[in-house]
Amino acid sequence: MHLHYNFAMKTATIPSVRVAPAFRAEVVSVLAEGESLSEFVEASVRATVERRRAQAELIARGLRSRDDALRTGEYILAEDALGKLQHKLDAARSRPEKKAR
Repeated sequence: MHLHYNFAMKTATIPSVRVAPAFRAEVVSVLAEGESLSEFVEASVRATVERRRAQAELIARGLRSRDDALRTGEYILAEDALGKLQHKLDAARSRPEKKAR
């Protein structure tokens, strides 16, 4: 899981973080084979940035949906939405499991 760098661009650093020695040892203990602590930290920061970006987009879509409902007066009842989701879940659970290859 090595990260790729574009060597045409200059790189920047992320500030170092002081942690308790026990926590550092815990982090090092979960590194993948051949993975450096720096690679792990970079991957973790990237994943957090992506998760926060996705969360912000979800909130923005929800607010737009709310605004559309207020503007048009068209709402979907929570019971209806949950019922449709439950139906999808029940259908998925009733399908036979696919075997891993």
